[in-house]
Amino acid sequence: MSWINLEHLLKDVFAHRVVTHAPVMSHAQWRERVLSVAAALQAQGIERVAIHLEDAGELAVAIFAAWRAGVQVLLPSDLQEQTRQRWNSHVDLWLTDLAEDTRLDPLSAAPLAPSALDLDKCVLSLCTSGSSGEPKLIEKKLRQLANEVSALERLWGNDLGNACIIGSVAAQHIYGLLFRVLWPLCAGRSFVRKQLPFPEDLQRASREHESFAWVASPALLKRMGDNLDWSSMSAVRRVFSSGGALPADAAESLHQRLGQWPTEILGSSETGGIAWRQGDPLWRALDDVKLSQDEDGALRIESPYLPVGHIEQTADAARFTEDGRFELLGRLDRIVKLEEKRISLPLLEQALATHKWVSEARLGVVRENRASLGALLVLSASGVHALRNQGRRTLTNTLRQHLVPHCEALALPRRWRLLSQLPLNTQGKLPQAQVEALLIAPRIQEPELIGRQQTDEGLQLELVVPLDLAHFTGHFPGTPILPGVVQIDWAITLGQRLMTLPPRFGGMEVLKFQQLVRPGDRISLTLRFDQERGKLHFAYRNGDAACSSGRILWVGSDA
Repeated sequence: MSWINLEHLLKDVFAHRVVTHAPVMSHAQWRERVLSVAAALQAQGIERVAIHLEDAGELAVAIFAAWRAGVQVLLPSDLQEQTRQRWNSHVDLWLTDLAEDTRLDPLSAAPLAPSALDLDKCVLSLCTSGSSGEPKLIEKKLRQLANEVSALERLWGNDLGNACIIGSVAAQHIYGLLFRVLWPLCAGRSFVRKQLPFPEDLQRASREHESFAWVASPALLKRMGDNLDWSSMSAVRRVFSSGGALPADAAESLHQRLGQWPTEILGSSETGGIAWRQGDPLWRALDDVKLSQDEDGALRIESPYLPVGHIEQTADAARFTEDGRFELLGRLDRIVKLEEKRISLPLLEQALATHKWVSEARLGVVRENRASLGALLVLSASGVHALRNQGRRTLTNTLRQHLVPHCEALALPRRWRLLSQLPLNTQGKLPQAQVEALLIAPRIQEPELIGRQQTDEGLQLELVVPLDLAHFTGHFPGTPILPGVVQIDWAITLGQRLMTLPPRFGGMEVLKFQQLVRPGDRISLTLRFDQERGKLHFAYRNGDAACSSGRILWVGSDA
């Protein structure tokens, strides 16, 4: 394959070079479309455009068309109303998949002439939430992006060869844009247009290509379990992961199944790539990135992926080894004060994560009456076992005792929320404001609905029983089980929500409770309404085992 610099992708045509799959688009088709859209943007006098497109191929067309037309590009993180209101004054046009916005397909005019792009005049602005949750714009020049994709090719180009790039992350953000779109375009590697957020989708796409690589997130890689056909995926050339730390057990699992360690990338929208690691707790800087520390031990970054002469000061504390590699010690800006005592949340999170019951932890301040700490916990398999067989209070008391050697008593969490996974946003982050909102929110009272289908037996729902369900409190302290009355309430609530039922509850009959339902259980609920008799039949099952069943009577308003 021949390398084309980012700024020269529109100059010459490479007719046999495949850019995308599903559907296929050649470089000649891509370039022609880019130049046509560029002419349409120029004819409309557009100066600034917001682009949000799910199809990575269309996104590549839109971005390069804007650059060729001299239009500044904004990539919003989402299309929520508050996002649009925030950035409306920054742009002349919204180019999205939504019917009310400008669509890419109708944009067409006699193509502009092919030419090189200006490395310093072509600008891309990225939206990032940062750790505080307050959105801000990060401006990137084409030169910075070109420097970074060239460095990626020097590092891993030989390993990837002609691999098709398959991604589980959105191309709307810096990691996905670089790894899924810009780098493959320059290197002549094809890429799958669609973001594939589920392991089964990643497996299906991988089977369609002889050589492939993954651009993934820790959230997806943690969910890749024994139900997949690992032999069909073992040919993966490299597994990239970014957006957060990949837990050591997930990395080890991938190593055992694929014969390679995932390649983790450290970086941000502000900095671009900083460092990488593979099967090692220590990070090593990317090519041409110079790292130093301030007086507090926080990383300082000089990089060709930053504006010329700019030194980025981070809040990431680090410890360097003699060979130049480094360990991250947590963010210094996540130090809070309780009763005038300074408490490092990252250090306590790391301490919690050393317990065998904890997979991940995030701490925040609960500002009710007297301020205290709270913890969001993702339990390990052994942690779920402990919860099911010893109860919530024993679990949280044990973890509090585990923290005693690491902090003063006032820093021990007083509120706990148990999760199956952290609710990361589309950028793979969990802003501190959301952590603290989850800590003050009431404990959940409803099941998680993960699937529904209509069968001959009725409406079949797939449910997950939340680990931290409020109804487990007191039922029973050492062995939490789902109360029968809650199972009936769920059947009534879901029936009313998803089916057309008479307005009034009229009673119950033939109730049977056969097997316990526990925290974390994945259960099915079948609902069938007998219109003639006014009876809602319900039945819960856990796999092949019946849990409970019965009939709920409904009557009309005039009965």
